Amino acid sequence: MLIREATVTDAEGIAIVHVDSWRTTYNDIMPSDFLDNLSYGQRNELWKKNISSDGNYVYVAENSDGKIVGFISGGKREKNKVEDSGDLTAIYILENSQRMGIGKKLIKELFFKFEELGLKTIFVEVLEDNESRYFYEAFGAELLKTEKIKMARTELNLLVYEWKDISPVLYE
Repeated sequence: MLIREATVTDAEGIAIVHVDSWRTTYNDIMPSDFLDNLSYGQRNELWKKNISSDGNYVYVAENSDGKIVGFISGGKREKNKVEDSGDLTAIYILENSQRMGIGKKLIKELFFKFEELGLKTIFVEVLEDNESRYFYEAFGAELLKTEKIKMARTELNLLVYEWKDISPVLYE
C-alpha cells in the first residue's frame, strides 16, 4: 500500500472513492435518492479544486495495482478560529479495503503534515450514525460537542471531536 500526496491527476480516483464510500457509509443514514444522485463528475471537479487549494492537504492510498482505494484531506476550516489548530475534513476508504490499516496510515500522514505546520489541536466532524466515529475515538479523539444539522432533507446529529495532542497518533 502506497500512501502519497495527491496531485490534480488523482481527482478522478478520489471522486470515485468519495462517491462509492458515501453510498456504502451513509446507506442507512441518508435518503437513497440523494445517494443515487451523487456524481463522479461533480466530485472530480470538487477534488481538482481541493487538491489545488493552498492550505488544503490531500493524501491518497494506492493499492499494488496503482488504484486509489482511500484518501484523507485536511487543513483549516474557515469557521475554525482556534489558534494553532486544523481540521481533518475527510477520510474515506472503499468498503472492500477497510480494516486493513489504511486509515491509520492516512491519518498519520496528514497528522505529520499538521505537526510540521505547528498545528496542535485537530478537529474532525462526523455524523453520529457513522461508525467511523469509533475510528477517531480509537485514535484518541474526544467528543467536544454535538449539533443538529440538516443534510439531504434529513435532520442529523453532527459530532465534533478534538485531538488536543496528536503525538500519540504519530508516535504510538
